[in-house]
Amino acid sequence: MEFTEWIRGRTDEQLRALVSARPELVTPVPAHLEGLASRAASPSAIARVLDRLDRFTLAVLETLAVLETVPVLEPLEVAGARGEAVAKAALGEVVGRALASGEVEPALSTALHRLHELALVFGPDEALRLAPGVRKALDDPAGLGPPAVEAFRHHPPEQLDELADDIAPGTAGTGKERLAAALSEPGELVGQVSPEARAALDQLAWGPPAGRVPNARREVRIGSARSPIEQLLARGLLAATGEESVTLPREVGVHLRGGRVHRDLGPVPPALEGSARDQQLADRTAAGQAFMFVRAVEELCERWSVDPPGVLRTGGLGVRDMKRTASELDLPEWAASLVVEVAHAAGLLASGGNVDGEWLPTSGYDLWRVRPTEEQWVALATTWLHMDRVPGLVGERDDRDRPLNALHPDLRRSSAPSVRSAVLGVLASAPGLAPTRDSVLDRLAWEQPRRRGPRREQLTEFALREAEQLGVTGLGVLSGHGRALLAGEGAAAALAPLLPEPVDHVLLQADLTAVAPGPLTSELNRWMTLAADVESKGGATVYRFGESSIRRALDAGQGAEELLAMLQRHSATPVPQALSYLVADVARRHGRIRVGTASAYVRCDDPALLDQITADRRSAALRLRRLAPTVIASRSSRAALVDSLRAMGYAPVAESLDGDVIISQLDSRRAEGLPAARVTASPNGGLDPEVTVAAVRALRAGDAAHLARREPVEAPNGQVPRGAATATISTLQDAIRQGVRVWIGYLDSQGNATSRILEPARMEGGYLTAYDETRAAVHRFALHRITGVAGV
Repeated sequence: MEFTEWIRGRTDEQLRALVSARPELVTPVPAHLEGLASRAASPSAIARVLDRLDRFTLAVLETLAVLETVPVLEPLEVAGARGEAVAKAALGEVVGRALASGEVEPALSTALHRLHELALVFGPDEALRLAPGVRKALDDPAGLGPPAVEAFRHHPPEQLDELADDIAPGTAGTGKERLAAALSEPGELVGQVSPEARAALDQLAWGPPAGRVPNARREVRIGSARSPIEQLLARGLLAATGEESVTLPREVGVHLRGGRVHRDLGPVPPALEGSARDQQLADRTAAGQAFMFVRAVEELCERWSVDPPGVLRTGGLGVRDMKRTASELDLPEWAASLVVEVAHAAGLLASGGNVDGEWLPTSGYDLWRVRPTEEQWVALATTWLHMDRVPGLVGERDDRDRPLNALHPDLRRSSAPSVRSAVLGVLASAPGLAPTRDSVLDRLAWEQPRRRGPRREQLTEFALREAEQLGVTGLGVLSGHGRALLAGEGAAAALAPLLPEPVDHVLLQADLTAVAPGPLTSELNRWMTLAADVESKGGATVYRFGESSIRRALDAGQGAEELLAMLQRHSATPVPQALSYLVADVARRHGRIRVGTASAYVRCDDPALLDQITADRRSAALRLRRLAPTVIASRSSRAALVDSLRAMGYAPVAESLDGDVIISQLDSRRAEGLPAARVTASPNGGLDPEVTVAAVRALRAGDAAHLARREPVEAPNGQVPRGAATATISTLQDAIRQGVRVWIGYLDSQGNATSRILEPARMEGGYLTAYDETRAAVHRFALHRITGVAGV
């Protein structure tokens, strides 16, 4: 109740700070402040907020927990370390002993302010107390074992009496009380053991406080103790917690630490180490990388719209498809996996197509590609920052030793967004510095010590590598647009001036190649990718025109004149004669042969050409049969027939059942329906300011209603209101007209009588609609189940 009253006494501004820092407390909003206090003390809520504390603030909280449970911590020059309440001065003295350097203030005041704001500590500076549930959540604070009372709780009373008789003869009280009193000052007992036993204590002093020894529960008296462990067990300096497990009581651990709870404690985070970089150079480098990432996503979607890979039965992308994609994008596999995963998470790719499924661009891609480059990048980078998928895990194996492919459902890790945000936060604290990996890990270990582990280190490495690939960082330094991305606004405006200016022309050469002197405009880049093959990339991209690439453009609906006009319009040099001849030759032969469905048929206005096809030995596998002078039928499918004839050197086109040429718009295939739902998470988990204001207002109103509850004036104590049905309906109608609250008796679906405080709104169709103050929600009540009504 004290904690609830403390919560109730917080100002609205303090409550807004609490729910903003701990949004899980108002998801959903409790009915009143008592419910908020109860939720704040729940184990899951406390575990979440403890994970957000830095090392020094967590150390202050752990020290307070130790001072609450250890009756005396000698030598204490300041009073206030007894009982459950601890004075700030006593807390500061103990914390100060653990500092490697520097003064405990003002870091202590800052930490306590933070702990008060998070509702982990309450009370004035003269009597600080842990919030309910915090002590249990900390378990073994600072690596110290449980207090003696808890460490020996499983021992039989007679065994505790014998142990207390040995180490504290002549004292009064139960065995557990006498033992706890003796261990509160264990210096004399520690001095009685052998050097070997003292060495065993020193190994447990700084944690972990537990160990394993054989026959730990056997009864040992001081006079019969022989081994070092027996000496410790006989004096209560070790407590047996199982048949082969022992633990060091907290009081003994504090004594062995010399009155300190922690050692080498730093009130400020460790300094970052690394190489200094010119910020402007880093920004330009990051901008170039951002541009390349956007183009990689665009190229991926264009290629997959032409030749989409299949969806595995287990979900995801096949290993061969991933290798082919990496080769086409000219990227390492990990970088190609990042491109694929970000595009999918951004809703640009989804599974669609036939029964087996294919990975295809979505309609969202068409909207994305017409946006300015800087806005395209912001959409991708924001998705990466918030998504819970981890592209870096592609290629690893799961718990069942199965490979994790790109787009696999098991690539989700809930902690990934918070790690990315934390890593960028570390980089943001050191402008112009490219910190080393170990330096970033050390800083994160200080900022969030409870989240350390191999998986977190791996996610940190992934975040650093991926941030560089996306252009969030340049040369290891957080860029200006990366800083704006982390802040949540202004990233596009910061990136736009740094992006290379796209060019709208190429240089055609006599060897059937075209050189792009810079990044092409989006439309020209798509057209060049369709009509030519990329031969090399770099500062200038080289494209090569060939028969297959020209035919690909013709298949997509382009005409020979359109192709040449496009080349003339976008070339800074005249169109070479060889290229004009190539386009004309391919266009002349393109479409002379038409393939339909019989299974498939071949139709041509030139019977001599069909004679040539049927006489070709390579056509034997197609099982062709002449139906007419200008028509040949085949049992092969239309697609297989087209591919086979092209392999034989012909240039057929497909036609529909109506005889129309099928324009194969291969560059516009899209996944049917809406894009797949994206699972994202906010890296901060914060709430919008308007939401926090509304939540606090609702809490105050609900708490006022909760405190204003009174008994019904017309019902005996402990009973629900009862009355005639006609009087009940009349009273409810009066309450609706007057807008007053009433107390009703109500039978639930099991026939149990309950009482509710309502604010009736309307009555129709045999039901009463009212705000139920008891449940803090609007409900409908069946009139025939209302037993009676009383005033409040």
